[in-house]
This record gives sequence, structure tokens and C-alpha cells, in this order.
Amino acid sequence: MTDVTVLGGGIFGLAVAWACTRRDARVRLIEARRIGAGASGGVTGALFPHVPENWNLKKQFQLDSLLMAQDWWAEIARASGRDPGYARVGRVQPLADAEAVVRAREHAAGAAENWRGAASWELRESVPGLRVESPAGAVVHDTLSARLHPRRACTALALALREAGAVLCEEGTGSLRGAVVWATGWEGLAALHGKGGRPVGVGVKGQAMLLAHDAGPAPLVHAGDLYLVPQADGTLALGGTSEREFTAPTGTDARLDDLHTRAVALCPEIFGAQVIERWAGVRPRARSRAPMLGPWPGRPGHYIANGGFKIGFAVAPMVGEVMADLVLEGRDTIPPGFRVEDSL
Repeated sequence: MTDVTVLGGGIFGLAVAWACTRRDARVRLIEARRIGAGASGGVTGALFPHVPENWNLKKQFQLDSLLMAQDWWAEIARASGRDPGYARVGRVQPLADAEAVVRAREHAAGAAENWRGAASWELRESVPGLRVESPAGAVVHDTLSARLHPRRACTALALALREAGAVLCEEGTGSLRGAVVWATGWEGLAALHGKGGRPVGVGVKGQAMLLAHDAGPAPLVHAGDLYLVPQADGTLALGGTSEREFTAPTGTDARLDDLHTRAVALCPEIFGAQVIERWAGVRPRARSRAPMLGPWPGRPGHYIANGGFKIGFAVAPMVGEVMADLVLEGRDTIPPGFRVEDSL
């Protein structure tokens, strides 16, 4: 017997399956390839909040999820016996000029108001960890951001689910029994269409790199679209390109070389570090730019959990909970802006 069938073994599918299993639902997860085969199997693993200004429900949802994350991942580590690589290490953002310093001070006020003491956002001259070049001579340091190892996190979730009695089918298909949650990543998103046949979302390719550089439990570094994430296993992950047009979903190219060059310029101490791996994958971005959660219109008993894009791991704990509320209890706790209809 199956109460819930989850299609997709990325972070959204695994999080929904975990939340339902913890509520004693009988869960079957079907992944057409392997767990973490898509964008969730990357190397970067940066979990950070939106800028704390112009506060809205999307930012509150992400804040709530980031605050849940430490206990959530600790429970998964205990249940699986595997370390997902999670740690709330904070984040450093170098500032480009005097104008950026002024904005950073304004954001600090927003963090004080909206984070309500749960974490801080401070302007500092330097922060222990990776030594970064900051043209303005100052950096932002927030204590809310965290890192994890995406592949290890997916593996830990899969093991925890099996230990809890869920059935996971990799490289498989099967009958759709019970409520069905479609968490099928960018390919599933691309197959959906809204009003007038317009697409509800697209795939956005990202490239990343893993270096043999042990920075210890240092804060992750975020400079524009460049991320440096020190991992617990003594590696350093670099990400993240955003490519709307691509021909090779998993191929790397000169864009990643440019990313590496910029990373070395920002953080000279990583010069000469061995490149362990080059990675590319495609992330699902819904038309609304927010996660796409809720009932599938016109298909009773079917639900969609997709569109994690760059914040999939950051919001996964809350995504699992609100989808379990809806699927198992019929309670709609999905915030406006995250609903399926917002992307139709």
C-alpha cells in the first residue's frame, strides 16, 4: 500500500518524501535515473538568505526554512548515519565601493528588524576564514547563511527515508498510487504549460568546480554571481554561472574557466589549488521565480513541487512541511507567490 508517490529524487522530492514519512505516511519515491541525478547532485551547496529589505512572504518563508535547517539536517544525519555536510558557517560579501557600503548599512537595519535577533548582518573590516579582496575595504558578514554538500545531503536523505520505511525506486517507473507529488526538476517544468500555452518555467544551466583547498569551517564567500563554499571534507566549491541558453546540459566550458579566474582574483590563496572536478547541471526556474507548489490544476490527487532554482536546498525543509500539510491533511499553508497558479 502507498499513501503518497513522489516522482523525482532531487532535493524537493526527497524533502517532501521525508516530511510525509515522518507523519507516518507510506511513501514511495520514484526516480527515473538516480538520487540527485540533476541539479541537486552538484557541488556548491550555498544556503543563504535574500537581502533583508522590502520584506515579503517569500523572504519570510526562506528565513523560516534556514532557521529550521540545523535541527532538520541533524535529524537526517542521525537517521541515516551519514553526514550531509551541513554547518551554519555564515557568509562574507566583499563590497565594491562606498555606495555598496551605504547599502550594506541599510540592509543591516533591515536584518535587525526582520530577522528579530535570530541572526546578524554586520559591516566589518574582515572576518576569519578565506582572505578576500574587498575594494571598499569592508565586508558584510551574516550569521544566517550555511553550507552543505549537495550529493552527501541527498544520499543522507535517501538513506534516512529507507531506514524510516519508505520505498525508493531508482532507474525505475511504476504505478502512481495514492497522492502523487511531481518533483521532476527542469525537465518536468519544461513540460508544463500555462495560459495560452506559455511555458511555466525554464531550465537554467549552472557550472561549478571543486578544488582541493581546505579552508576549515570558514564562512562561505558571495560576490555577485560567484560563490566560494568551503566544504567539511577539505574541498572548496566554486559556483555559479546562470545560462538560459545551452546545448550541453552537463557539459562545462570556458564560462567555468572564467569563474575560476575570478575566484582566484577575489581570493588569491586558492591560486594553484588542484581542480578535483568540473560539474554542470540544469536548475528549474519557475516563471514566478519562486518555488512552484500546490495542487496540479485539473488533475485531482496530483501535486507539483518544483522550481527550486538557486534556493532549493535553502527552502527544502519548509517545502517538505507545507506539501505534507496539503497532501496528507488538506491544509493549504503555501504562501502567496509560491502557488502553482502564480506561474500559469
